[in-house]
Amino acid sequence: MITREVYVEIEVLRKHGFSLRRIAVEVGCAVNTVRRHLAAGGVPRYERRQRRERKLAPFEGYLRERQAVAYPKWIPATVLAREIGGQGYRGGMSQLRAFLRPLRPAADDDPVVRFETAPGDQRQVDWVEWRKGRDPLYAFCATLGYSRASHVEFVTDMRVDTLIECHQQAFVALGGVPRRLLYDNMKTIVLERDVGGPGEHRYHSGFPDYARHCGFGIQLCRPYRARTKGKVERFNGYLRHSFYVPLVTKLKQAGVTQDVVTANAEVRRWLQVVANVRTHGTTQEKPAERLIEERAHLQAVPPWRGDIAAARPSPAAQPVPSERPVAVIARLEAPTPQQPPLAVYEQLLAKLQEVRA
Repeated sequence: MITREVYVEIEVLRKHGFSLRRIAVEVGCAVNTVRRHLAAGGVPRYERRQRRERKLAPFEGYLRERQAVAYPKWIPATVLAREIGGQGYRGGMSQLRAFLRPLRPAADDDPVVRFETAPGDQRQVDWVEWRKGRDPLYAFCATLGYSRASHVEFVTDMRVDTLIECHQQAFVALGGVPRRLLYDNMKTIVLERDVGGPGEHRYHSGFPDYARHCGFGIQLCRPYRARTKGKVERFNGYLRHSFYVPLVTKLKQAGVTQDVVTANAEVRRWLQVVANVRTHGTTQEKPAERLIEERAHLQAVPPWRGDIAAARPSPAAQPVPSERPVAVIARLEAPTPQQPPLAVYEQLLAKLQEVRA
């Protein structure tokens, strides 16, 4: 490319009567370049090539509106990519993320503690509160520790019978009962901690009976450390940003309020086609694929009729505490077909005394 100075030199040499060939030799360019410049009558100006319209340009208004409606929440780029993909967007994720980056609210520093567990060993459980007041909406969230497969049930209250029914639905949906379930200090589980000593808690009436009925142990987070159930906490954030906020904002734009029926219908589809088949950020595997392995380690789901009293062990099944020999002898005074008469025991005791003598 010839610089502005070269073009000026060409004009000066021409005014001094130099031939085109001589000028070309002096400035070090082709004769045709000298001829073309002199014919143009001036120094050529650089013209910026017209920029092609980006593939994302037709969707920028839609993206700004979606994030504005969601504010102060945030809709992830992966969700918006699916939305505008259905509208004809054929560009890549990099330009979409670059466009969304300045629109994102500042994130809070909220670390999550996670740890790995064996297949079938643990499931983490939590309530998510979406709405209070006269039209409440909550979500029961359960995430298996090994596979990260999750189940969600939207409900309108957090009573213990609702909690148990949600557990039953999750056991069936995920294919079995793990050995332990991890909770924070939700009042539908524990009423008072360490009431009888360290680790001896007072649980909500009925829930321990259901736990025994299903065969899982109740594990509680340490006080003020509910974030130790990091797997389900992280899933709660994913549920909020990738499912709930996009759905609510769409319904809001249409003038419709989210209800429990719509939420459950949509979340079941979302779990099946998005959440449980995505590549998990920690395991780098799909939860649905790891769930196949984990199901082999889960306990079978016992039938449930929704009756707490039916889950309570009968008095006959309760273990009999140790008793003194006098009480045992008193119970044996009435012989049964399976018991020898009391005289037999008296003879044995007499022989035992003779041996000791």
